[in-house]
Amino acid sequence: MNDRGAYLASVRRRTMFTKSELVVGSIGAAALTASLFSLAAVPAAGQQAPARVPDIYFAPTAHSVADAMLKLARVSPGDVVFDLGSGDGRIVILAAQKYGARGVGIELQPRLVEISRQVAREGAVADRVTFIEGDLFTADISEATVVTLYLSRTVNMQLEPKLKRELRPGTRIVSHQFPIGYWTPDQRLRVEDEELFLWTIPAR
Repeated sequence: MNDRGAYLASVRRRTMFTKSELVVGSIGAAALTASLFSLAAVPAAGQQAPARVPDIYFAPTAHSVADAMLKLARVSPGDVVFDLGSGDGRIVILAAQKYGARGVGIELQPRLVEISRQVAREGAVADRVTFIEGDLFTADISEATVVTLYLSRTVNMQLEPKLKRELRPGTRIVSHQFPIGYWTPDQRLRVEDEELFLWTIPAR
């Protein structure tokens, strides 16, 4: 199996649910992070490079943390979950498979978008999730009822005006690890030594 095939296999093991059970692979998080960075950072032959240099490198969110983010946001079948910087697509795929929501991933790296779409097809949720190759700063996020983030302190601060401007009142935002500027969260939660933050867009 080549590097790309091995990587896809590892993503499938970490992303897809069978019934309500998560199929967990055996590769450690550090090794997976290294594989993701090396495979996603360099375009394959004939593939397009990202439209611009990504603001941060992709580090996968542990499944227990991803699930806790969705629970904190009270995701239900009526929700549309947008993941900004969606990486391998695991959060929106999980939102569709376990919670019955619809999902949209915005990702700058073409190879990660391709992988996300393939895993969604194999996970039987391609009809409920969409992956857009695009810039999270310019993407239309107005349809979201839930937004998930695992970015950086700086990027979150830059995103704050867009989130407040484009999202409808009542939309929930969950960030893994990083706050959003000086915006006071509604709730903070620690999961496996990782900090999660929840905000709700207020009425205008």
